[in-house]
Amino acid sequence: MPGAPYLWLSDADIAPGPATLRRLVAHAEAGRLNLVSLMVALSCRGPWARLLIPPFIYFFQMLHPFPWVNDPARATAAAAGGCVLLRREALDRAGGFAGVKGALIDDCALARAIKALTPSQDGAQGVWLGLATESRSLRPYRGLGEIWRMVARSAYTQLRHSPLLLLGTLIAMSLTFLAPPLLALSAGLHGDGVAAGLAAAAWVLMALSAVPTLRLYRQPVWLAALLPLAAGFYCAMTLDSALRHWRGAGGVWKDRVHPGPSDL
Repeated sequence: MPGAPYLWLSDADIAPGPATLRRLVAHAEAGRLNLVSLMVALSCRGPWARLLIPPFIYFFQMLHPFPWVNDPARATAAAAGGCVLLRREALDRAGGFAGVKGALIDDCALARAIKALTPSQDGAQGVWLGLATESRSLRPYRGLGEIWRMVARSAYTQLRHSPLLLLGTLIAMSLTFLAPPLLALSAGLHGDGVAAGLAAAAWVLMALSAVPTLRLYRQPVWLAALLPLAAGFYCAMTLDSALRHWRGAGGVWKDRVHPGPSDL
């Protein structure tokens, strides 16, 4: 509607909750926020989706800690494009959608542009990102291939196309998520009981950290023990994303290859 103070951005495959828009507006008004976004609940139908979709949300929150995103004093900014409420005045001051037209990860690029704005005349500033329980994505993930393509399309862009960040991410992921179960399960080979015990404890703590996400997605808690397996797949997807970029086939979206610099 022309002249409306807010724009509500959503994908065609999103089913919003009955009170979603009212709550978004109320949250934006109460906090004087320029952008309010919800990570809608993704489909977890099928074994691959059950294994990989809750960890996708888990790792997204590690990459973009929501408390940091929601803190106006921090530069961290992110949004989930499936559900975004945007103050029109802030969008105009940020240069409109033209400013993020070439960005592959356009929702996060928009959030960065909005968060960088100075407060408006009425004091509105900042962005907010949360997890949705009522609003859901209707898009199914039919097997590993669809999830793989979704991640590989933009994973290397998230790392700003930096080989050093890629190497650091793979090392950190391997040490944090892969090493503990490998050390614990190979105790009979290396014979170090202390190392195996510490590794098993790290595995348990890792699994416990994933339980809230699994409960949010109404998945069995025992899947938390498979977080290292999911992490291994995400490491492989991230590496594949970099390989595609180096071959000139990275960032393929809607049959177009997006160049890297527009997302930096």
